[in-house]
Amino acid sequence: MSRPASRKRVVVLASGRGTNLQALIDAGNDPDFPAQVAAVIANRPGALALDRAREAGIAHRVVDHTKYRDRAGHEAEVVAAIDAAEPDIVCLAGYMRVLSADFVGRYRGRMINIHPSLLPLFPGLHTHERALAAGVKIHGASVHFVTESVDEGPIIAQAAVPVLPGDDAGTLGGRVLAAENRLYPLALALVARGAARIDGGSAAISMTAETGAQVLFSPANLR
Repeated sequence: MSRPASRKRVVVLASGRGTNLQALIDAGNDPDFPAQVAAVIANRPGALALDRAREAGIAHRVVDHTKYRDRAGHEAEVVAAIDAAEPDIVCLAGYMRVLSADFVGRYRGRMINIHPSLLPLFPGLHTHERALAAGVKIHGASVHFVTESVDEGPIIAQAAVPVLPGDDAGTLGGRVLAAENRLYPLALALVARGAARIDGGSAAISMTAETGAQVLFSPANLR
Protein backbone atom coordinates (compact mmCIF):
# COMPACT_ATOMS: atom_id res chain seq x y z
CA MET A 1 0.00 0.00 0.00
CA SER A 2 1.39 3.41 -0.93
CA ARG A 3 1.78 5.91 1.88
CA PRO A 4 -0.80 8.73 1.88
CA ALA A 5 0.67 11.91 0.43
CA SER A 6 -1.22 14.07 2.93
CA ARG A 7 -2.77 12.64 6.07
CA LYS A 8 -6.02 14.21 7.20
CA ARG A 9 -6.05 16.05 10.51
CA VAL A 10 -8.71 14.83 12.92
CA VAL A 11 -10.20 16.46 16.01
CA VAL A 12 -11.99 14.07 18.36
CA LEU A 13 -14.76 15.18 20.72
CA ALA A 14 -15.24 12.89 23.71
CA SER A 15 -16.97 12.75 27.07
CA GLY A 16 -15.92 9.49 28.67
CA ARG A 17 -13.54 6.55 28.60
CA GLY A 18 -12.16 7.19 25.14
CA THR A 19 -11.92 3.59 23.96
CA ASN A 20 -12.87 4.58 20.42
CA LEU A 21 -10.49 7.54 20.64
CA GLN A 22 -7.74 5.05 21.51
CA ALA A 23 -8.65 2.98 18.46
CA LEU A 24 -8.29 6.07 16.27
CA ILE A 25 -4.99 7.01 17.91
CA ASP A 26 -3.64 3.49 17.40
CA ALA A 27 -4.73 3.47 13.77
CA GLY A 28 -3.02 6.81 13.20
CA ASN A 29 0.26 5.41 14.50
CA ASP A 30 0.46 3.46 11.24
CA PRO A 31 2.08 5.80 8.69
CA ASP A 32 -0.04 4.24 5.95
CA PHE A 33 -3.29 5.23 7.68
CA PRO A 34 -4.75 8.28 5.91
CA ALA A 35 -5.65 10.26 9.04
CA GLN A 36 -4.17 11.21 12.39
CA VAL A 37 -5.67 12.59 15.59
CA ALA A 38 -4.41 16.16 15.98
CA ALA A 39 -6.42 17.23 19.03
CA VAL A 40 -8.92 15.97 21.58
CA ILE A 41 -11.64 18.12 23.15
CA ALA A 42 -13.69 16.91 26.12
CA ASN A 43 -16.69 18.50 27.80
CA ARG A 44 -15.99 16.77 31.12
CA PRO A 45 -12.80 17.46 33.13
CA GLY A 46 -12.64 13.86 34.38
CA ALA A 47 -12.97 12.21 30.98
CA LEU A 48 -10.46 9.39 30.63
CA ALA A 49 -10.16 10.37 26.97
CA LEU A 50 -8.00 13.28 28.15
CA ASP A 51 -5.56 10.86 29.78
CA ARG A 52 -5.35 8.88 26.56
CA ALA A 53 -4.58 12.04 24.61
CA ARG A 54 -1.98 13.11 27.17
CA GLU A 55 -0.26 9.74 27.07
CA ALA A 56 -0.14 9.87 23.28
CA GLY A 57 1.29 13.38 23.24
CA ILE A 58 -1.79 14.77 21.52
CA ALA A 59 -3.04 18.30 22.15
CA HIS A 60 -6.09 18.22 24.40
CA ARG A 61 -8.46 20.65 26.05
CA VAL A 62 -11.47 20.67 28.34
CA VAL A 63 -14.43 22.87 27.45
CA ASP A 64 -16.60 22.11 30.47
CA HIS A 65 -20.24 22.57 29.53
CA THR A 66 -21.20 23.22 33.16
CA LYS A 67 -19.25 26.49 33.09
CA TYR A 68 -21.46 28.07 30.45
CA ARG A 69 -24.86 29.67 30.84
CA ASP A 70 -26.28 28.09 27.70
CA ARG A 71 -25.53 25.70 24.87
CA ALA A 72 -24.73 28.50 22.45
CA GLY A 73 -21.93 29.81 24.63
CA HIS A 74 -20.46 26.37 25.15
CA GLU A 75 -20.64 25.48 21.47
CA ALA A 76 -18.97 28.74 20.47
CA GLU A 77 -15.97 27.83 22.62
CA VAL A 78 -15.90 24.27 21.27
CA VAL A 79 -16.00 25.61 17.71
CA ALA A 80 -13.08 27.93 18.49
CA ALA A 81 -11.10 25.01 19.91
CA ILE A 82 -11.88 22.79 16.92
CA ASP A 83 -11.01 25.44 14.35
CA ALA A 84 -7.76 26.27 16.12
CA ALA A 85 -6.62 22.71 15.36
CA GLU A 86 -7.46 23.16 11.65
CA PRO A 87 -9.03 19.71 11.20
CA ASP A 88 -10.13 18.08 7.99
CA ILE A 89 -12.48 15.74 9.88
CA VAL A 90 -14.24 15.91 13.25
CA CYS A 91 -14.98 12.61 15.00
CA LEU A 92 -17.47 12.23 17.83
CA ALA A 93 -16.39 9.43 20.15
CA GLY A 94 -18.87 9.07 22.96
CA TYR A 95 -19.52 12.81 22.99
CA MET A 96 -22.62 13.11 25.14
CA ARG A 97 -23.92 16.44 23.91
CA VAL A 98 -26.80 17.15 21.54
CA LEU A 99 -25.42 19.49 18.89
CA SER A 100 -27.24 22.49 17.46
CA ALA A 101 -28.11 22.80 13.79
CA ASP A 102 -25.59 25.64 13.41
CA PHE A 103 -22.80 23.53 14.90
CA VAL A 104 -23.63 20.55 12.69
CA GLY A 105 -23.94 22.72 9.61
CA ARG A 106 -20.49 24.19 10.14
CA TYR A 107 -18.88 20.74 9.78
CA ARG A 108 -21.43 19.07 7.52
CA GLY A 109 -19.90 16.32 5.42
CA ARG A 110 -16.78 16.13 7.55
CA MET A 111 -18.14 15.26 10.98
CA ILE A 112 -18.82 11.61 11.82
CA ASN A 113 -20.13 9.71 14.84
CA ILE A 114 -20.14 6.14 16.09
CA HIS A 115 -23.33 4.76 17.64
CA PRO A 116 -23.79 1.41 19.45
CA SER A 117 -26.60 -0.05 17.36
CA LEU A 118 -27.42 -1.04 13.82
CA LEU A 119 -29.09 2.20 12.83
CA PRO A 120 -31.83 3.07 12.15
CA LEU A 121 -32.67 0.67 14.99
CA PHE A 122 -32.28 2.01 18.53
CA PRO A 123 -31.14 5.60 18.15
CA GLY A 124 -30.42 7.41 21.39
CA LEU A 125 -29.43 5.85 24.71
CA HIS A 126 -29.58 2.40 26.35
CA THR A 127 -29.22 0.60 23.03
CA HIS A 128 -28.15 -2.75 24.43
CA GLU A 129 -31.03 -2.98 26.88
CA ARG A 130 -33.45 -2.04 24.12
CA ALA A 131 -31.98 -4.59 21.73
CA LEU A 132 -32.38 -7.35 24.33
CA ALA A 133 -35.94 -6.25 25.11
CA ALA A 134 -36.81 -6.30 21.40
CA GLY A 135 -35.48 -9.84 21.04
CA VAL A 136 -33.25 -9.08 18.04
CA LYS A 137 -30.73 -11.76 17.10
CA ILE A 138 -28.19 -9.35 15.59
CA HIS A 139 -27.03 -6.10 17.16
CA GLY A 140 -24.01 -3.95 16.41
CA ALA A 141 -22.57 -0.52 15.72
CA SER A 142 -22.82 2.15 13.03
CA VAL A 143 -20.65 5.04 11.89
CA HIS A 144 -22.57 7.84 10.23
CA PHE A 145 -22.22 11.39 9.04
CA VAL A 146 -23.62 13.80 11.61
CA THR A 147 -26.71 15.73 10.61
CA GLU A 148 -29.20 17.88 12.48
CA SER A 149 -31.28 14.86 13.55
CA VAL A 150 -29.64 12.82 16.30
CA ASP A 151 -28.36 9.42 15.10
CA GLU A 152 -30.12 9.80 11.75
CA GLY A 153 -27.25 10.86 9.47
CA PRO A 154 -26.18 8.89 6.38
CA ILE A 155 -24.62 5.58 7.38
CA ILE A 156 -21.00 5.02 6.33
CA ALA A 157 -20.30 1.57 7.79
CA GLN A 158 -21.71 -0.97 10.22
CA ALA A 159 -20.51 -3.91 12.28
CA ALA A 160 -22.92 -6.68 13.23
CA VAL A 161 -22.54 -8.96 16.26
CA PRO A 162 -24.71 -11.85 17.42
CA VAL A 163 -26.98 -11.62 20.42
CA LEU A 164 -26.17 -14.81 22.32
CA PRO A 165 -28.30 -16.81 24.76
CA GLY A 166 -27.76 -15.51 28.27
CA ASP A 167 -26.56 -12.09 27.17
CA ASP A 168 -27.20 -9.12 29.40
CA ALA A 169 -26.50 -5.50 28.59
CA GLY A 170 -22.94 -5.84 29.87
CA THR A 171 -21.91 -8.86 27.83
CA LEU A 172 -23.66 -7.64 24.71
CA GLY A 173 -22.23 -4.15 25.17
CA GLY A 174 -18.72 -5.55 25.47
CA ARG A 175 -19.13 -7.43 22.21
CA VAL A 176 -20.43 -4.31 20.49
CA LEU A 177 -17.60 -2.18 21.88
CA ALA A 178 -15.02 -4.57 20.45
CA ALA A 179 -16.74 -4.17 17.09
CA GLU A 180 -16.79 -0.38 17.47
CA ASN A 181 -13.06 -0.29 18.08
CA ARG A 182 -12.46 -2.06 14.77
CA LEU A 183 -15.15 -0.26 12.82
CA TYR A 184 -14.40 3.37 13.60
CA PRO A 185 -10.85 3.46 12.17
CA LEU A 186 -12.03 1.73 8.99
CA ALA A 187 -14.89 4.17 8.54
CA LEU A 188 -12.60 7.13 9.22
CA ALA A 189 -10.21 5.80 6.58
CA LEU A 190 -13.04 5.73 4.03
CA VAL A 191 -13.86 9.36 4.73
CA ALA A 192 -10.22 10.45 4.81
CA ARG A 193 -9.54 8.83 1.44
CA GLY A 194 -12.63 10.37 -0.11
CA ALA A 195 -14.22 6.94 -0.55
CA ALA A 196 -17.23 7.94 1.57
CA ARG A 197 -19.10 11.22 1.28
CA ILE A 198 -22.57 12.67 1.71
CA ASP A 199 -24.61 12.60 -1.48
CA GLY A 200 -28.01 14.10 -0.89
CA GLY A 201 -29.57 12.21 1.99
CA SER A 202 -27.32 9.17 1.89
CA ALA A 203 -23.67 8.20 2.06
CA ALA A 204 -22.02 7.51 -1.30
CA ILE A 205 -19.35 4.83 -1.03
CA SER A 206 -16.81 4.19 -3.77
CA MET A 207 -17.12 0.42 -3.67
CA THR A 208 -14.05 -1.71 -4.24
CA ALA A 209 -13.02 -5.05 -2.81
CA GLU A 210 -11.22 -3.17 -0.03
CA THR A 211 -13.94 -0.67 0.83
CA GLY A 212 -16.63 -3.32 0.64
CA ALA A 213 -14.90 -5.19 3.45
CA GLN A 214 -14.85 -2.01 5.52
CA VAL A 215 -18.51 -1.11 5.11
CA LEU A 216 -19.89 -4.18 6.90
CA PHE A 217 -18.53 -6.82 9.25
CA SER A 218 -20.32 -10.15 9.49
CA PRO A 219 -21.37 -11.60 12.86
CA ALA A 220 -19.17 -14.64 12.32
CA ASN A 221 -16.06 -12.45 12.58
CA LEU A 222 -17.09 -10.76 15.81
CA ARG A 223 -18.12 -13.44 18.27
